[in-house]
This record gives sequence, structure tokens and C-alpha cells, in this order.
Amino acid sequence: MTTARSIFVTGSSSGIGKATVLRLSANGWRVFAAVRKEQDADLLREQSRNRVETVLLDVSDEESIQAAAKDVGSRLGNVGLDALFNNAGMGDVSPIEFTTIDSIRKVYQVNLFGQISVIQSFLPLLRKGRGRIVNTGSVGDHLAPPFAGVLSSSKAAFASVSSALRLELRPQGIHVIVVEPGSINSPAVDKTLGGVANQINALPPEGAALYAVAFRRMVTAFTKNEKAGSSPDVVAKVVERALNARSPRTRYPAGKDSVLLITLAKILPEKLLDLAILKKFCLPVKFGQAVE
Repeated sequence: MTTARSIFVTGSSSGIGKATVLRLSANGWRVFAAVRKEQDADLLREQSRNRVETVLLDVSDEESIQAAAKDVGSRLGNVGLDALFNNAGMGDVSPIEFTTIDSIRKVYQVNLFGQISVIQSFLPLLRKGRGRIVNTGSVGDHLAPPFAGVLSSSKAAFASVSSALRLELRPQGIHVIVVEPGSINSPAVDKTLGGVANQINALPPEGAALYAVAFRRMVTAFTKNEKAGSSPDVVAKVVERALNARSPRTRYPAGKDSVLLITLAKILPEKLLDLAILKKFCLPVKFGQAVE
């Protein structure tokens, strides 16, 4: 009897993570889906017809991460883990000048430090199963739109960690892969952008005078673009391809505009790329020109 391949997926409650969990479980994988809330676990089990095994996890909590690794290890018994899909993440858009350091730390705790901790905790199981790691990056690894500096930089940092880890784990036969989504229409869009009005209202008067118009315009354009983006299922298919490839690529663009944006970031001089980004988000391109 062939044992089903196993995978641990973080950020499984919605969007890309949920689509991947449902797709892989339907295609014969043993899926351990990590969620923060019990009601999300109940919903996943129901939607997967109880094919998915859920694990409660908060990637910002070290004890929670270690407990999850111990839990999955005990369920696997004497076999290792075939794959880890590091997908949990959070977004934040705001003017850097008026973004609190605590807010920046929170984004990095989830998008970088928590991801590294998950990898560290699950590597013994992956090594035992000679598995592979797939990390969710972003086209933001390559370029940073205005007001998304914290989000883009956290993703770029995680991509750099993934590159180093890929070389460190190569002698052990463990592949490290980064999937880079472009425009994806998922609940994450609303989570990231839904509180923009409150953020603008929270700005001090000088902050609102400097940034409110440009911030609102950028968010409007960004939201429209993301809502017209690909389904999370498109990314789930790419993740599955990366898991099944005999010799996987190091990076996989996924979804609308991903190849285009990554290519432009590589070939355009930085000042031309700046102009392209500003035009994309309906912002003035002339240096020193205020947003009206």
C-alpha cells in the first residue's frame, strides 16, 4: 500500500492557503492545515469532507509553532514530512513616515520571523521525509509600490532567506522554492486594504495633508487591480506543480501580471521603473509635483 504524501500548510483559513489545502487533499495528499481559529478548522474539515487534518497555529507565537511541530510529528509517527508550504502572512499599507515601529514589527513577526521559526521547527520532520519547502513570496520581492514599503520589504527579506536556505539545504536533498503571486483576488485584499479610511483618519493633521490624497488614490487603484486578479486556485495549481516537479525551479511566478511585473523589475532602469509604478497607481510622475 502506498502511503500518501504529507504536507503542512500555514495560513490555511482563506485565499491561497485554503485553495491549496483543498486542492492537495482532493488529489490524495495527507494535508495538515494550520489555522488560528477553531471555527476555521471546522469549516475546512467540512469543505474537504474530513480529508484535511487541522492544526491550531499562531505563527507569531513561538510556543504555538513548537507545539504544532510536535503535534504533526506525533500524527506522522515513524515517517517524515514530505513538504512544508509556508503561506501565512499579513499585509499593511501606510505612509512609512507615520507607520509606528510596533506596526512594522508586527508585520515582520508574521511575514519573516514567524516563517523562519516554522521552518526551523519542521526541518527535522522534512529531513526525515526528504521533503521540500515552498515559501509564498510576492512580486513585491522585486519592486515596492508607494505605501507598501513595509509589506514589500518583509517579503523581499523572506525571499533572501529562502535563497540562502536553498543553498544550505541542498546537500541534504531538500529543495527550497519561492512562489511569487501577482494580482490575486482573495480575502487578503480586504484585510490589507479594508482599514484604509481608518488609517487616514488616524493620521495627524500634517500626515493627512502630506499623504492622504496620494494614499487614497493608490489604494483605489491597487484594490481595483487586485479585484481583477487571478483566483487563488491559480496559485494553488502552481504550488502543486512545484511539489510534483522532479527538479523544481527556484522561483515560480503565479497569477495575473506576475511574469510581467517581475520582468519589468529586472530589465527597466530603476528610475523608469519608478515612473511605471507611479503611472500604474495614478500618481504624478513629475518630480516635486503634489498630488491633487
